Amino acid sequence: MEMDQLDRSIISALIEDARATYAEIGGQVGLSAPAVKRRVDRLLASGIITGFSARVEPAALGWTTEAYVELFCQGRTSPKEIATAVARFPEIVGACTITGEADALVHIRARDMHHVEQVIERISAHPFVVRTKSAIVLSRLLNPLRNESPELPITPQQIAVDSQ
Repeated sequence: MEMDQLDRSIISALIEDARATYAEIGGQVGLSAPAVKRRVDRLLASGIITGFSARVEPAALGWTTEAYVELFCQGRTSPKEIATAVARFPEIVGACTITGEADALVHIRARDMHHVEQVIERISAHPFVVRTKSAIVLSRLLNPLRNESPELPITPQQIAVDSQ
């Protein structure tokens, strides 16, 4: 789907405040509320906008410890096989394939160190996992949950500039 400048402006407004009303966004971009809604619906249907969510501080839910764990897999373990296995863990909040020696990197959020250890043991029990290498987060330098860093490596202003 082709996006025009109005679509980009609407996306910028939603990145700034996803709870803004269609009328508020329309006021910013020069459209009526129904026109903004039609465009947002089209952006959702095309998959450009993938959804809306609330950001919750993990510590408020008791998840005060986090770790990144590299997975070293045997043979030709497929990314799909890894994804299927790690998707079963509610403590794994992110996973990706990576370059380098490891096959994948998973991001764990847990109650405490003992909980992290339990999760790593459960991951290691998968037959395709040869070994793991862990890094425990001591403190976050940038925290997207507190809007200290945008979720995308781009600001709303850059969306408008990059499209020109």
